Amino acid sequence: MKVIFDIVHPADVLFFYHPIRILKKLGHDVLVTSRRKDVVAELLMDFNIEHISVSDAGSGVIGLACELIKRDVALLNIARRETPDVMIGFGGVAISHVGTLLKIPSISFYDTETAPLQHAMTLPFISKMYVPECYTGRIAAGRTSYFPGQKDFSYFHPDNFKADTKLAIKAGYKENSDNYFIRLVAWNANHDIGKQGWDDKTLNKLVSLLSQRGTVHMSSEHSLPDNFNKYLYRGETNHIHHLLAHCKAYIGESATMAGEAVLLGVPAICAANIKLGYTDKLEEHSLLWNIRDVNINAIERCLGEIDKITSKDWDHKFENFMKGKVNLANYIVDSILDYNRR
Repeated sequence: MKVIFDIVHPADVLFFYHPIRILKKLGHDVLVTSRRKDVVAELLMDFNIEHISVSDAGSGVIGLACELIKRDVALLNIARRETPDVMIGFGGVAISHVGTLLKIPSISFYDTETAPLQHAMTLPFISKMYVPECYTGRIAAGRTSYFPGQKDFSYFHPDNFKADTKLAIKAGYKENSDNYFIRLVAWNANHDIGKQGWDDKTLNKLVSLLSQRGTVHMSSEHSLPDNFNKYLYRGETNHIHHLLAHCKAYIGESATMAGEAVLLGVPAICAANIKLGYTDKLEEHSLLWNIRDVNINAIERCLGEIDKITSKDWDHKFENFMKGKVNLANYIVDSILDYNRR
């Protein structure tokens, strides 16, 4: 079987890493196309995944539209040349267009309800869509299946990832100190149009608050004032989650990283004006705190609640959350191979 994976976001690299590895081990032919966004290329190289970069990330409606045209054309040419049996993506805009034109099945995995533009461009054309069971957004009618858990179960399922303390220390983890991780996003994706992140005042107050508590680590998709340089993550790209797994708490604008933190055993504060099914589900299990009206007082209140959680309490809540969940990497592979059986 010949499969094309279209990677457009760093989280996609993690999501598809194990399925790509499994498919290759089974003898299938895998081709990866990528997008120059944040650390996509670095992660693919760190994981020794060969890839063809076909577009640069655009921003704003016009920039994203121009990028999509370029990406569609580039992927169309690649798919016409390679004649894959199926194309896979997370979100799946380009693969849905190219698949329709060339009559190649396209499979999309997705979990973001607040993406009307992406839905409009993808749902009419995608062959098959897979979403988490907690997903509440638009779907491809008659072509959608729901999987247990959330997307992070592909890379961070306990069977697939074990945090390494030595790698965490190498990445900046400070022993004998409470470590905190902050993540800021660029808000330039198609599902971010009309949204904005924290203001400088909030960020300054948060860093000051966390510095009094312990060691602060920061990762940002956009440039920050020089006074934050000493907090920026400078470790290996693929070691960042070993560090995150050893933190006392995660606080950030990225819902993706908030979900990852929880699976790594770290309480998460998702401080962004977004509403997503998977962060709501984690909040129901008291593993994550959503703050949609972002302010330092709300963040401090949530940190106080995190301080009260014992290891036993966390393990009990996490065990309840994990009931019925599957190793999503295997589920993804089975979903892809299903097209080989038809």
